[in-house]
Amino acid sequence: MSKGNMAQGIQLDQAKFCCPICLDLLRDPVTIPCGHSYCMHCIKDHLDQDDHRRIYSCPQCRQIFNPRPAVVKNNMLAVVVEELKKTRVQAAPVSQCYAGPEDVACDVCKVKAFKSCLQCLASYCERHLQSHYDVAPLRKHKLVEATAKLQENICSRHQEVMKLFCRTDQRCICYLCSKDDHKGHTKVSAAAERTEKQRELWVTLKKIQQRIQDKEKDVKLFQQEEDAVNNSAENALRNTEKTLTELISIIERRVSDVREKVKSRQTTEVGRYRKVREKLEQEITELKRRDTELKKLSHTEDHTHFLLNYPSLARLSESKVPPSFKVRRLRYFEKVTVALSEAKDKLQEVLREEYVKISKTVTEADVSPPNPLAEPTTRVDFLQYARQVTLDPNTANTHLSISKGNRKAAYMREEQKYSVHPERFQSSWQVLSRESLTGRCYWEVERSGRGVLLAVAYKHISREGDMAKCMFGLNDKSWALDCYMNSLEFRHNNAKTAIPDINGKDTDKWASRLGVYLDHGAGILSFYSISETMTLLHRVQTTFTQPLYAGLWLSEGAAAELCELK
Repeated sequence: MSKGNMAQGIQLDQAKFCCPICLDLLRDPVTIPCGHSYCMHCIKDHLDQDDHRRIYSCPQCRQIFNPRPAVVKNNMLAVVVEELKKTRVQAAPVSQCYAGPEDVACDVCKVKAFKSCLQCLASYCERHLQSHYDVAPLRKHKLVEATAKLQENICSRHQEVMKLFCRTDQRCICYLCSKDDHKGHTKVSAAAERTEKQRELWVTLKKIQQRIQDKEKDVKLFQQEEDAVNNSAENALRNTEKTLTELISIIERRVSDVREKVKSRQTTEVGRYRKVREKLEQEITELKRRDTELKKLSHTEDHTHFLLNYPSLARLSESKVPPSFKVRRLRYFEKVTVALSEAKDKLQEVLREEYVKISKTVTEADVSPPNPLAEPTTRVDFLQYARQVTLDPNTANTHLSISKGNRKAAYMREEQKYSVHPERFQSSWQVLSRESLTGRCYWEVERSGRGVLLAVAYKHISREGDMAKCMFGLNDKSWALDCYMNSLEFRHNNAKTAIPDINGKDTDKWASRLGVYLDHGAGILSFYSISETMTLLHRVQTTFTQPLYAGLWLSEGAAAELCELK
């Protein structure tokens, strides 16, 4: 093996013998019962910080010990670490290790630094760092990866190292600050605060890992949707072309037949009406003649002449045209027009449905905001995105009773005997769902009583304190439809939008069952009134940055149930 490869191998071996707390080579290595090894003073400091709780844990695997675990010197590790320390002084030639523009330089020789000391406030190469391993007082110094930000550890006011943390003001301070500006505040060592924050960090990491897993599941689902889009689109195109081709062929075969029948009927009916028209014109001529003679007779002064001629002129013969003709005109061709119009409408409906199916399939495979026309339009369309949503009793306010398999919530004057839980709403009579909502979701709620809020909210909405931070619709973490008596109102971030009655309907009746449609990726949230048809009440277009949860808020005497959708 070449020297370069050997050096690289040694460097990799050194990384395996570093203390998980100080991240440097083990000094006086000891092992605790779970099998993990640390510097003796590092693990003792860690365990000392846990003394007040009487519960001890391994910083690496988080195993709990009670009582305090014994630390045992690891002689084999001590020998190995000493051998590794000797290799550190055999660094590459100085000419090959000068610090570059982005590197941290050794404060002694300007070679690329290997570690920085928080006590010395200086950075050292491997050669000049050796004293921190060999000299007993220097072994207690805190070493970290080489950094150019050592000045951040110095108090700008007192020029002292900031070894303390003020929990009252949430800032790092030096010893002199603790005696001056932070007198009476809650203060701990920076190491102790780091341990606490490290625990929070592990919790955050778990949340991030869980979110990664959830997103990976979403990615897999989207991949399946993409494959479904391709297959569905090809089938839809084939079926559409086949259907339209058959329809066109049928229409072409029937056009000539319909034309001949219409022409034949036209000739027959025109002949009949022509004869009737001619007879009517003859009667009109005769009547006009009578009209003229009667007017002339009315002006004569000869009474005898008037009496002799009036009877013959005043006598009218029966009309030769049957009155039934007046109610039957054009009846056949109106029916043909209506029939053709109906056929056209049916054909257009078929084509529209085929087009909607194709558009919907394409849009569902896309994670970008879809065309509004591609959204569901009928209840059957919405039900394909139905989600069975249940309520989480651990979030329910104590004035809410949860029943029917965690699907119904009802307001109760008497507080319910629920266990103490950090997720429970303290200040507002509301509850969140157990299930998180992403992708496309649809659910329905049956309400009764005076006031009900239908909402969606982020999981971390406040549970207690200021009502503006807790109640649905009063903050930027929730969106809510307020159904109170005979009025509807949409709320978000304390902004209110009144929803007027539609077609003069009674809101209390047509809004008893409500539907909620969510397209999380597209940022669409819609509320519907459900009766014989679905009526859009309000639609929101925004950007959702986290999974949402369904929510209910109830006034006194109100109840709401998440419907089972099949």
